Amino acid sequence: MIEQLKAELVERAQAGLKRKRRLLQSPQAVHLVADGQRLLSFASNDYLGLANHPDLISALQHAAKEAGVGGGASHLITGHHQFHHDAELSLAGFVGLPAGLLFSTGYMANMGVVAALLGRNDAIFADKLNHASLNDAAILARAELNRYAHQDLVQLEKMLIASTAPRKLVIVDAVFSMDGDIAPLPQLLALCEKYDAYLLLDDAHGFGVLGEQGRGILSHFNVASPRIIYMATLGKAAGVAGAFVAGDTIIIEYLIQSANTYIYTTAGPPALAAALVAAVNVMQNDEARHQHLQDLIAYFKQHLSLKRWQLMPSDTAIQPIVVGGNEAALSLSEYLLTQGVLVPAIRPPTVPKNTARLRISLSAAHTLDDVNLLIQHLHEAEKVLLA
Repeated sequence: MIEQLKAELVERAQAGLKRKRRLLQSPQAVHLVADGQRLLSFASNDYLGLANHPDLISALQHAAKEAGVGGGASHLITGHHQFHHDAELSLAGFVGLPAGLLFSTGYMANMGVVAALLGRNDAIFADKLNHASLNDAAILARAELNRYAHQDLVQLEKMLIASTAPRKLVIVDAVFSMDGDIAPLPQLLALCEKYDAYLLLDDAHGFGVLGEQGRGILSHFNVASPRIIYMATLGKAAGVAGAFVAGDTIIIEYLIQSANTYIYTTAGPPALAAALVAAVNVMQNDEARHQHLQDLIAYFKQHLSLKRWQLMPSDTAIQPIVVGGNEAALSLSEYLLTQGVLVPAIRPPTVPKNTARLRISLSAAHTLDDVNLLIQHLHEAEKVLLA
């Protein structure tokens, strides 16, 4: 087996698909040190710049003194701390839903929800560009999996019409992590209501970015429904770690009783939950931070002018530039690195073949000068690399 794995790794490297980890030697920030190099980073999902925010650090420190470090047990034994309870109430209230439930990661949240709510006789309807966690969750549930072309609601409706499953669940990214486009929530919800389906929204990249004060996709579209099961990760815009699911109180109670990834894992550190409450408070009280991010997004789209590479249409903090081949995307990323700018190259299987890209992530911690510098280097790169 070792020899086979070695050969596969060689093949992956030859195809320009081998990934490597960068060693971070500073706090997560827009100006950081990685592999010993000082860099201006457009690589993080820290969309609001909260990962190193003093209010969150202070909340974490005080809570650690009070509650210790580890959770010590699963939530259903002795691991459910008051800090966890407070965070669930705060997060659910922030997105306007009746109840919430913390999970250790977004991956575990999606796996737990889908596998708990559906079984072999049920049906899942999934956008083809959904995150890997939703795809794996569908497989784990063993329900019938129907995948429709990206954002193709006509195809989705045909699938819903044809389904006779007793339980139907549409699962979809609210913001698609590699394209930056937003799911058409009102139309999706209308289809779910028409064909008696429920809707699981993975708002990992919308929470903190979309809607009033960053309350997410529900606020962005001003939509509410008991058919919505809402999931958001907390290591991106919230700046901490973990994930939460929010929705109808019956659904949340059912997940507490039935979601294996909740039941059979140790509760997260209580101090992290206290930091999450602090993050929600910052989002609610520092609206200028959210507005600054929106201004940077608009500015970047307006002032970047590429002739050969394609900036994909996105109104979110994710601004992808499609380059094409794997080596071309790697070359562009490496060129920027020589200029002290970190932007990751994204390649298959994360994105479709021949659509390798740079995935630019904007943050409220960036300044206008930071964004102007990125634009300048991208314009220069196109001239140098495509000469």
